[in-house]
Amino acid sequence: MSRYLVRRFIQMIPLLLVISILSFLVMHLAPGDPTAMYADPLKPISSDPEALELLRHQLGLDEPVYVQYWKWLLNTIQGDWGYSFINRQPVIDNIGDRLPNTILLAGVAIGTALILSIPIGILSAIKQYSIFDYLVTTSAFFGISIPSFWLALLLMHIFSYKLEWLPTVGMHSLREQYTGLAAAKDVFLHLILPGTVLSMHSLASWTRYMRSSLLEVIAEDYIRTARAKGLREKTIIMRHAIKNSLIPMITLLGLSVPTIVGGSFITETVFGWPGMGRLGVNAIFQRDYPLIMGVTMMSSLLVVIGNLIADVAYAWVDPRISYQ
Repeated sequence: MSRYLVRRFIQMIPLLLVISILSFLVMHLAPGDPTAMYADPLKPISSDPEALELLRHQLGLDEPVYVQYWKWLLNTIQGDWGYSFINRQPVIDNIGDRLPNTILLAGVAIGTALILSIPIGILSAIKQYSIFDYLVTTSAFFGISIPSFWLALLLMHIFSYKLEWLPTVGMHSLREQYTGLAAAKDVFLHLILPGTVLSMHSLASWTRYMRSSLLEVIAEDYIRTARAKGLREKTIIMRHAIKNSLIPMITLLGLSVPTIVGGSFITETVFGWPGMGRLGVNAIFQRDYPLIMGVTMMSSLLVVIGNLIADVAYAWVDPRISYQ
């Protein structure tokens, strides 16, 4: 296993390198200039072409793209992710402040989807063609089809505006200063709506896959043999069928990490959640190149690590799989 992990970590290097090259090229091909954010029509000096050209030189934007990329790559390898064009703070500090909030939101979304999708999918498979099964299947199709931003606005309108049960945006209440358990409860209330929206697509798709996987396993010969031996149906399902049906779920879990990380950009922006996704969206609007690259590479790293964890989990679920 250790040899496999070392090999996978080595394979991450060229993958992240290609991602960084493509991201850097796309970022510079996009229309707009970061120095435009400094121009102020009310201050003629800030809009002076010579002043803006001097600013471009100070930011290193007057150099060829390949030179800019090479300097960025060398600095990044040394642990220097550069400074934000807008707030002039280190990129690593900006990301470090927001990353825990994104991990919290994504962790809640993944945990919620897993906790609910597995038992619902199991019950739907056991009660195949029942009213419950039809209800779950229909709800799953709706969950997969509904756009996250529309669902976010709908939940905000119902639970925040109409019922006034939950806060609308942010991570903390602005009017109150809570501490201890009260502060944890405040964060939890702010987390309910964005966590629900971010988990909805995964919950729907994982429920469908769990149902299909369990139905496929139940039809296997060894399940019929177990029934012929007189084992109880509950024992067959719990001890033999469920564990084998979880193997495709782990594959799906690894493939869903990019969806959850990418979905956090929209969800965090709509709900004003102070996470890395919202930071990346603001950086794109402000053409903050160093911050865009920092958020992109950190998101890519999270996706790669998520897929690695899913691959390693294969061996735990299915002893037949070996990475030796």
